[in-house]
Amino acid sequence: MRRKIPSSASLQAFEAAARHGSFSRAAEELSLTEGAISRQIARLEALLNGKLFDRVGSRVKLNPAGARYAHHVRETLDRLERDTLYLTGMPEGSQSLDIAVLPTFSSRWLIPRLNGFNALFPHITLNIAAKTDPFILSGSGFDAVIHFEHSAWAGMRIQFLFQENLLPACHPALLTHDDVNQLLNRLPRIHRRQNPDAWQHYARESGITLDNPAHGVRYDLHEMAIAAVMAGQGVALIPHMYIENELRCGMLVSPWPASESLSKRFCLVKPAETGVNEPALKSFETWLRTEMNRLTTTP
Repeated sequence: MRRKIPSSASLQAFEAAARHGSFSRAAEELSLTEGAISRQIARLEALLNGKLFDRVGSRVKLNPAGARYAHHVRETLDRLERDTLYLTGMPEGSQSLDIAVLPTFSSRWLIPRLNGFNALFPHITLNIAAKTDPFILSGSGFDAVIHFEHSAWAGMRIQFLFQENLLPACHPALLTHDDVNQLLNRLPRIHRRQNPDAWQHYARESGITLDNPAHGVRYDLHEMAIAAVMAGQGVALIPHMYIENELRCGMLVSPWPASESLSKRFCLVKPAETGVNEPALKSFETWLRTEMNRLTTTP
């Protein structure tokens, strides 16, 4: 069955006219005549069997249907342009992967290790996008996701990677000669907005008394909480793997026990069916599991 898709000329004419609110300005941008813009939009409206603009004298204005359609057309054209520019810059015979990753895991753990991946697989270009929330993988344009376990991944191929365990950490300048448990109670607490009960849970599990454990600032990302801790603004519950270098160098300290139950299981999520990028994805998965094994075996 033939697809009902407008021509690129009609879509570009419509997008420019919608953005400018003017056929004449769209014509100027695209180096066409105003009549050519009008004809392209007329063809588009005929295909859609509906009007996109309200015409009042010589002026045009998007109607509600046209405004909705303009939003989708602009997104489609922007993505098509990005993909075209990207492909024109790829060396012949190379492969690419588009991976969605949690932001802090990407900046704190994955990207600093990619020199090793690039050395092993110089023909594979790894494109990384930040995704904080689970989403529907099918049709998203991503080859895989590194994320925590979630019902959104039902039916996908899932490979367990690591268990994220949290521990309290702070700047060494905040340490005193007082009992560390009393110190933890006095220090300003930093929270992640997505896990507002973490400090209450940690207090119950560790047996450390925390007056008003819900008190304190809230941030969206672990990366933000780490920045606040590095600036000496308080203490936060942070995955050890994100701050292992800072703890090793003494830039951060954690004289308190790590939580055993405040954790999430993280995994590599792949589409249910294999695609054209499967060989490159296999190489990335093998490298990733090797790096994860080093993480779990390093003291």
